[in-house]
Order: sequence, then structure tokens, then C-alpha cells
Amino acid sequence: MSKINLTPADDMKDVIFGKIGTFERDEMEAQLKEEVNAFYVGEAIRKARQAQNLTQEELGERIGVKRSQISKLEKGRSVITLPTISRVFKALGISTGTLDLGVAGKVVLW
Repeated sequence: MSKINLTPADDMKDVIFGKIGTFERDEMEAQLKEEVNAFYVGEAIRKARQAQNLTQEELGERIGVKRSQISKLEKGRSVITLPTISRVFKALGISTGTLDLGVAGKVVLW
């Protein structure tokens, strides 16, 4: 019986994306963080929409976009700008929004 050589995932990340601290690795991790954040924003949109028993099409009509755009936002597959976030959440009846900038403080978005 032959042995199978397994490589830990962390070692493969080093091979594929470079060691921690390299430009390539930093870029990959920054991209991953952006995608995770987009997913969380999308989840918040979806939960708020579903709590109001709205379809994606109905929410899209409220802000002037097609259902497919709402779907992309909810899945985190679309770049969402602050003006778009504002329009979506206002359409969902969320009357205030703030951005927490950590030590720089909070900024009221709408």
C-alpha cells in the first residue's frame, strides 16, 4: 500500500499566493476581505428585505434597478457604493446609517 502525501492548506497558500507579508499575499488577503465584507452587506440587505416580505423585484422597483442587480448585491457579487447602500437601506425603511471608522470616529451616511 502506498502512502499519500498531504500538504496543509496553509502551506499551499504560501506556494500559490506567496509568504505572509509579500505583495501578492497582501493583495490576495485584501481581495478576500473585500469579498467577505460584500457578502455581509448583501446578507444584511437580504434579511431586511425578507423581513418586510419584499421580493427582489419589488426592492429593485423602489430604487430604480432590475431584480438581477438586487440579486447581485445580496450575493456580494457587485461593487456597492455608499450612494447605492444609502438608496437600498432607505428603500427598506432604515432611516439612519453610520460608518464606524474606528479611531477616526463615526460618520453619518444618511
